[in-house]
Amino acid sequence: MLNALLIKKKIDLIQRDLERLLEFSDFTFDEMANDYIKYAALKNIFMEIIGRGIDINEHIIAKLGVYENLSPRDYKETFLLMAKLNILPDDFAGKIADSAGFRNAIVHNYDYLDKRVIYKTVGEAIGQYSEYCRYILDFLDKRRI
Repeated sequence: MLNALLIKKKIDLIQRDLERLLEFSDFTFDEMANDYIKYAALKNIFMEIIGRGIDINEHIIAKLGVYENLSPRDYKETFLLMAKLNILPDDFAGKIADSAGFRNAIVHNYDYLDKRVIYKTVGEAIGQYSEYCRYILDFLDKRRI
């Protein structure tokens, strides 16, 4: 059975962190890139937002995907499987799935990150994850969970 409280708590945390990301859009690239605390905070917020989305996906897939023999091979595929479960539209799932690769780059390739890419991703992340939250909440509403 789906744990709606868990999902909604993670959605609340994603939405809180999306508001925090808005603060970074007030900084210039140089202000963010030259302040290691701001830069570290920005990367951490990205990791937490994306990680919570993956957690939600994995929970839903584990509870609903069993019946369709769905088992994600990686984090990116969790978003694509959410489309197979008709929770996310295909085109949107394909776009937001790339965020899993972005998360992996932050976690595993942190020595080689381009600060400009991190900075430019703020607006995209706000848009995509705001939309993601709406899809998940709509899914829960339709199931009356």
